[in-house]
Amino acid sequence: MQHIIEGFLNFQKEVFPQRKELFRSLASSQNPKALFISCSDSRLVPELVTQQEPGQLFVIRNAGNIVPSFGPEPGGVSATIEYAVVALGVTDIVICGHSNCGAMKAIATCQCLEPMPAVSHWLRYSDAAKAVVEKKTFNNETDKVNAMVEENVIAQLNNIKTHPSVAVGLRDNAIRLHGWVYDIESGEIRALDKNSKTFVSLADNPDVFFE
Repeated sequence: MQHIIEGFLNFQKEVFPQRKELFRSLASSQNPKALFISCSDSRLVPELVTQQEPGQLFVIRNAGNIVPSFGPEPGGVSATIEYAVVALGVTDIVICGHSNCGAMKAIATCQCLEPMPAVSHWLRYSDAAKAVVEKKTFNNETDKVNAMVEENVIAQLNNIKTHPSVAVGLRDNAIRLHGWVYDIESGEIRALDKNSKTFVSLADNPDVFFE
């Protein structure tokens, strides 16, 4: 905890004064253009990976970068999506998974989650991805986990389309959806191509998107 406090003190003393005008401009309003939905994993920091300044990304982070389908009792994820689309007017939504995801590994390897009932319930929103993966054969556990990460991104993209605000935005061509997988070791991102339905290098295909 001391490291965190020391980091804040350094920010307050060294960083903040250099960016004072930026924070002053953000004090009363925000105007992010993208909603970024990622895993809570400490190794994936959206602003760092995308090199975005404060105020440029509206971020949702949770175990497994999951988006529950819209329902009669919308939770925090649903409310945050709706606010981002309706109130803030974001034009792009990114759902970003990552390599070696603990949540997806737990699903792919059928790990016992009895000590964590809330986690077990939450990961049921990845059942569609699990069903697809279970129909395939893999050479090893790593390949299966990687496939689960990709299929989960696809499943959550399909889930987010059930949200009314997103559905309207897609119909009006006001929103684009992006599916990404970030590789922690290499720093590379693969993006879901709407045409091939496969994940391709974002560096080589910067204009690729899902829908």
